[in-house]
Amino acid sequence: MPAARARDSGGGPPIRGADELRLYGVNAVQAMFARRPQALRKLYLEEAMIPRLQPMLKWCVANRVGYRVVGDGDLNKLAATTHHEGVVADVVRAEPLPLATWLAALPEGPVLALWLDGVGNPHNFGAILRSAAHFGVAGLLLPAESTLALSGAAARVAEGGAEAVPLVRLPALPQAMAQLHDAGFGLAATLVEDGDDLFTAPLPARTVYVMGAESAGMDRDFAQGCDLRLSIPGSGAVESLNVAAATAVFLASWCSRQSRR
Repeated sequence: MPAARARDSGGGPPIRGADELRLYGVNAVQAMFARRPQALRKLYLEEAMIPRLQPMLKWCVANRVGYRVVGDGDLNKLAATTHHEGVVADVVRAEPLPLATWLAALPEGPVLALWLDGVGNPHNFGAILRSAAHFGVAGLLLPAESTLALSGAAARVAEGGAEAVPLVRLPALPQAMAQLHDAGFGLAATLVEDGDDLFTAPLPARTVYVMGAESAGMDRDFAQGCDLRLSIPGSGAVESLNVAAATAVFLASWCSRQSRR
């Protein structure tokens, strides 16, 4: 147990601003702390979690960040779910990078990115982030008009992946495509059917997969404007994979090509 059992400003949970996010789940909270501890604003935890989160609690004491040991019922209310795993944290939200800033920081050579065209379900978003982190995706590109943003639910499903993959805000469609092409990227539209076979089609070393909405898929006019149109062949027993599962297949296919080059 830490020397100071709890540090708190009193008066109950603080009111969060638009620049703050409530995280929950052990891996999500620990990944945030490992990469950007300065983002931590308030921590709530069950007593049983004290030994596991000892380094975080010591950091809170040293940096005068409030934390509170609370019961399971309080955590249920704070997280608005029972799937908090004994810890909740209020943190500063990481804002998406402008496309030009992201492109300027990329290394030379092969790069893989995802363009999310209409993905909105937080659990699918979290699963995509988890797969993206696993396969080393350099960024998740969000259209200019997209309202998609990281939520506590998505971060928990991502199991720490939300901290490993930056979000990137795109400009208008023509400008975004032009900037990506200038940086050497090929855009690959992902289609449920009528695309080239993912497993046999050549893939560029710098690839952006464009993933469509969960139900309608990606916009057909947009797909026709992409450099490639790809589909995952299957048995036909089901119509298609869900967008998160399909994303994992697309990412694995690109990575397997790179390992053979």
